[in-house]
Amino acid sequence: MATEVTQPAAQPTAPLHTPASAPTQALTLQPAHISAHPPAAPSAAGSVGGMLLALTLVLALIFGLAWLARRMPGLAAPRRAGLRVVTALPLGARERLLVVEVGQQQLLLASGASGTRLLHTLAQPLPEPPATNVPLPSAFAQVLARQFGKQTP
Repeated sequence: MATEVTQPAAQPTAPLHTPASAPTQALTLQPAHISAHPPAAPSAAGSVGGMLLALTLVLALIFGLAWLARRMPGLAAPRRAGLRVVTALPLGARERLLVVEVGQQQLLLASGASGTRLLHTLAQPLPEPPATNVPLPSAFAQVLARQFGKQTP
């Protein structure tokens, strides 16, 4: 059983026949489903919580990208004059062997959780790998593929 509720029609507040010089009043009708009260303002706790969530997400993104940049070997800082890593061989999660060139001399270093130690001074430098002129986008694609375990042709 549905009960229908009918709204009475709004009555004009001014007479129907007014002289031309008399001011007229506007007749406003509001639908029955719109309340006369304005919508409630958002709570302060909700807007502060949303702001903190957005700030947390932005900071997590910054720290995540910084961590990724340190882990990718192709995105390392530009080399410094007189000092460069010739080659590196990972031995474990934190241990690796490094051949570092200092000036004209090459050193074999062991780097691990306990620190870095000099193992040997090379009498003859390691031969340089053949230089390849790869454009930057392809070099980036190779580094990315190498990082995820896929090799490019």
